[in-house]
Amino acid sequence: VGERHLKEAQTLIDTYLESRDHLEPLPREELLARAREGLVTVIDVRPPDEYAAGHVPGAINLPLQELEKRLDELPRDREVVAYCRGPHCVLAFDAVERLREHGFRARRLQDGFPEWRSEGLATE
Repeated sequence: VGERHLKEAQTLIDTYLESRDHLEPLPREELLARAREGLVTVIDVRPPDEYAAGHVPGAINLPLQELEKRLDELPRDREVVAYCRGPHCVLAFDAVERLREHGFRARRLQDGFPEWRSEGLATE
């Protein structure tokens, strides 16, 4: 019974997120390469306490609820990559949609900070 319900829940999550995945998720390897070349601005849309506990190097903490008030802090000549708590975290999806509505080139990181950390990648 539990397995069936878990599968149903996973199907619902996948269906919801797939409908929003026209946002072209960016794999972490590609983010690392683009960041090294200075081609992207990375934003962490998690709350400040989560950001303070660890984040992707160079990421700007821009919680979703502050995003539209702080758009002037983001460069318009570079792609903006948003991330949050994981591949199913809607904060990054919402951030990318809002950024695009305001004319930014934006994508979301395919994974989130927990996956970044578990891969042993550098953190601040």
